[in-house]
Amino acid sequence: MVIVACLLLPFVGLLLYGMDRVEDWLTRSSEPPRHAGARRLRLIAGGRQEPATRSGPARHSSRAA
Repeated sequence: MVIVACLLLPFVGLLLYGMDRVEDWLTRSSEPPRHAGARRLRLIAGGRQEPATRSGPARHSSRAA
């Protein structure tokens, strides 16, 4: 019985892999995702041509009683 189980193990592994690939193929949408636009974020250092300037310290007024 152990020999039969060991012989069936590769078949079961391939079956699970194939079922996973088929499930991904069936649930894939045909339209591109919403976040795949033409705009790209520039998150690298030195991306600006001029240094950013601050307008001064931010002052927040609190109306708490």
